[in-house]
Amino acid sequence: MPSIGSPAGSEGMFSKLIDEEALDRSPDVHLNAHPVRLLMTGGPGKYRLATICLATLCGVLLISIIAVSAHYKNTAAGGAAVQDVDALSATISKLQQEKAELQSKLATETAAAGRGRHTGSPGLNVEVKDCVSQSTVPARMRATLAPIVCPMEWLLFNGSCYFISRLSRDWPESQSYCESKGAHLAIIQTAEEQTFLWDQLPRGHWNAYWFGITDGHTEDKWTWVDGTPLVGGFWEEGEPNNHINEDCGYMVKTQVLERVAIRSWYDAPCDMYRPFICEMEMGGARSTALPH
Repeated sequence: MPSIGSPAGSEGMFSKLIDEEALDRSPDVHLNAHPVRLLMTGGPGKYRLATICLATLCGVLLISIIAVSAHYKNTAAGGAAVQDVDALSATISKLQQEKAELQSKLATETAAAGRGRHTGSPGLNVEVKDCVSQSTVPARMRATLAPIVCPMEWLLFNGSCYFISRLSRDWPESQSYCESKGAHLAIIQTAEEQTFLWDQLPRGHWNAYWFGITDGHTEDKWTWVDGTPLVGGFWEEGEPNNHINEDCGYMVKTQVLERVAIRSWYDAPCDMYRPFICEMEMGGARSTALPH
């Protein structure tokens, strides 16, 4: 029989105490049930090692949780930052596009003033003015677009100044006079422009005014003084007819009320003396061509 002090004896006594305490605390254990024996296979060192391992595992898990949380926060913050950068980039791109469109319109208007604004688009000046009036245009840019001021006795219409003479000259001399003022005989492309000029003329028995059209270079091929061909026109019925070598154009306003602005052009010999209409583009002079 093992002694009390021996390891085997200690193990037996310890197991017996555990069996008895377990039976006392377990009301579900019947008296006739076989006793449950709990065998301990190790000493107190095993518990300390398990505790250390569990603590280490908890620490690793805690560190992992903290690292994942930090990574999530950084990722969320980074995503928000990326969204902010994308929104800012989109705004900058939109502003740059608006700036480019405005510059293109202003360049088109300036070029039209230099080579002739008569392109069949009477709304171009209005469109540019509308753009300039918007608050998105920088103040320094708006300041450079000064209002058009015509010389004395010149009339403003759609970006050009017009002079209606009271003296008479032949067609080439009329063109030379206009050029001496930095202008040219009027080039008329729209019904609005034609009506505006015709309304300024006084009525009379046969009030006729030279303007800037001729077929002096090639018969029946009417061109403007800047060399561009005529498209359409506002001829009276039966005109032009080249009745007596009539190579220059003029408009007529008579006392007959039935005569209207959009049917008032006639052709006539270029050496006839008539008053005339000059036009000055407020952005540059045209190149002109006199008839032979």
